[in-house]
Amino acid sequence: MTELLVYILSTSGAVFILLAAVGIVKMPDLYLRISVTTKAATLGIGLILLSAACYFNDTAITARVVAIIIFMLLTAPVGAHMIGRASYFTGVKMWKKSKVDDLKGMYDKKTHKLKSGEENQ
Repeated sequence: MTELLVYILSTSGAVFILLAAVGIVKMPDLYLRISVTTKAATLGIGLILLSAACYFNDTAITARVVAIIIFMLLTAPVGAHMIGRASYFTGVKMWKKSKVDDLKGMYDKKTHKLKSGEENQ
């Protein structure tokens, strides 16, 4: 039973990492690439780490796996947000078929401040 669980978790993790790699190639702009890779790769790595914890079946390894997964869940979205924000403010173009740019006109390049939606009303 444990071997089957390890196989399922590791295969699922590898599939999600493969989907993240395909997303890097197929997505039309940086912002969509960041979104796809952050979600899929984080889930894929988490599943592979869970399979390692099940395979070794040791409390010390399981504790490390849980710590790594928590660290990844906390840092990956923050890192992706910072990369996306810096890209937007430095002028990386959005995909031409994007319909809404919620930040257009909200960023002051001199002060580097971002206005909230309430300040414009």
